Amino acid sequence: MASVILLTALLCVPTHTAEAQRTHVMIVAGLSGAPNFKAAFNTAIMATRTAARERWGVSDSSLIVLTEDSLPTALSQARSTRENIASGFLRLSRRVQPGDVLLVLLLGHGSGEGPGSKVNLPGPDATAAEYASWIAPFAQQQVVFVNAATGSGDFVPVLAKPGRVIITATRTAMEKNESEFFGVFARALNSDEADADKDGRLSVLEAFRYARAEVAKSYERSNRLLTEHAVVSDSIVAGRITFGSRAAAANPRVAALIAERQALESQVAALRTRKANMTADAYDAELERLLLAIAEKTQAIKAAGGDR
Repeated sequence: MASVILLTALLCVPTHTAEAQRTHVMIVAGLSGAPNFKAAFNTAIMATRTAARERWGVSDSSLIVLTEDSLPTALSQARSTRENIASGFLRLSRRVQPGDVLLVLLLGHGSGEGPGSKVNLPGPDATAAEYASWIAPFAQQQVVFVNAATGSGDFVPVLAKPGRVIITATRTAMEKNESEFFGVFARALNSDEADADKDGRLSVLEAFRYARAEVAKSYERSNRLLTEHAVVSDSIVAGRITFGSRAAAANPRVAALIAERQALESQVAALRTRKANMTADAYDAELERLLLAIAEKTQAIKAAGGDR
């Protein structure tokens, strides 16, 4: 009976975050090293920037693009130095509100050294540990950090936290061959192809799964051994976060219930991080309690006119 109740609760849990969120975007392209890479980076930047502006309603003040170019261009505002990246995070921290989405996309050539992992930049490289410190202040936001560089796998354990989504183009630091993931992921953001359930909203998980599948197909078509295996740190949270803004709930009761449901969802994410230190029975009991509470909130939201 308990398993039936738990399954029912899971089916009632919403897969998308609730209303009243804004999206903020930072795109960082490191050193390209060759004209073909620079062109590919620019294509990915343009696709992501277009999605941010035209699909998600991101304002120019919440959209930061940094590239290797020494001077500002039509594509970027500044050079992708460690100092400018830090300044970009500081600027965004002054604009975000609780519940907002922050998307960070890194493009380039990387190397894995645990906390010292890097993506090659003009001047001194920023480490994974530094990126972790820069996103730490965004604890009340929904952070989606995508390191689409080669050899990026070590970023996941360094940056992963409850309620946060970390995506890397490779599973390990040893996967250093030319990456296709970043281009397909950017394309997914700016098209309807990746919207698997065709509900008009793109979740992080949908974009990730689409890109990973398309990369595998590309390798298969050319009879190559797959040498890049993209990773997502938390598929549950990734399925819940969608890009773009939606109108806030006009009904104060609905807005309050949505906030209560989000708090319960955060508790589920935190519980999952404690699973290894709990008995199976204690974990299952607490998970069932939280999922049932979320299901009850969802039903109350629907009854009050929300989640239509």
